[in-house]
Amino acid sequence: MADKIIKRAIITAAGFGSRFLPITKTFPKEMLPIIDKPIIQYLVEECAEAGIEEVIIVAAPAEVTKFEDYFYGSATNIRTLMIRQGKLDRWEKVEKVFKLPKITIVPQDDRLPYGNGRPVLTAKDLVEGDDAFVVLFGDDLVLSKESSVKQIIEKFQSGENDGVIGAQKVTKAELSKYGIVKIADGSKDKVEYLVEKPDPEEAPSDLASYGRYVLTPKVFEYLKADATGKDGELWIADAIDEVAKHGVVRVKAIDGEWMTTGDPFNYMKAHIKFMLSHEKHGAEIKEFMKSL
Repeated sequence: MADKIIKRAIITAAGFGSRFLPITKTFPKEMLPIIDKPIIQYLVEECAEAGIEEVIIVAAPAEVTKFEDYFYGSATNIRTLMIRQGKLDRWEKVEKVFKLPKITIVPQDDRLPYGNGRPVLTAKDLVEGDDAFVVLFGDDLVLSKESSVKQIIEKFQSGENDGVIGAQKVTKAELSKYGIVKIADGSKDKVEYLVEKPDPEEAPSDLASYGRYVLTPKVFEYLKADATGKDGELWIADAIDEVAKHGVVRVKAIDGEWMTTGDPFNYMKAHIKFMLSHEKHGAEIKEFMKSL
């Protein structure tokens, strides 16, 4: 499996971000900042570290131009001002954006059923000829020394399988929020099945899958417009569950900390944790927190 090349990643960034209204009326929640970069840039950088050559961002149709402006907009007026003020060092951060892997931004197909599988199915034609591809949810961050994308790719390439899902243990109270993994008896990492948002009393484990996957085109045998599940939605977890039943899907407990940014409270927690880990501002924020 090591010779299976993974060139592309899909980032799902087409949600409404309604928990963040009114600010998300103006721009996508994936563009909310963590320190001095938008959430989505951290995801693209994870992909770059893992050797991904093309990142496909699936956005709400009305938001496509906003992502395009961020990743491709020249902003020459700002650069000119930085030169005049002798602050060109601040522009260097912008130059890093232009040096990221190829970024393709496509509008989500809103004719498809609602759900987190919709943006992945939207990008089907762009990845269907690949050996495998990566999927990242646009509101999931991972704080780790090594890119979580690199970790799941290495897991995928280490043996014969049809996919790898990133996972982390969660509390009982959180089980009903995520796709929960059942490990096959006698195995340390083979997925027996995956259930989306189970009742905590019926959850098969405390291991939650989140927005870091390596998938093969086999997933599209089950991720289809007529394959809706819980609440009439199109779930990526349901398709992966079918792949696991008919093949081999592995789980990788990521070496790092997964944080969701999907609501204001968890977004702020993620922001603080990233600040604490920042080599320049970490010590400052620790001292500040002591004073509270």
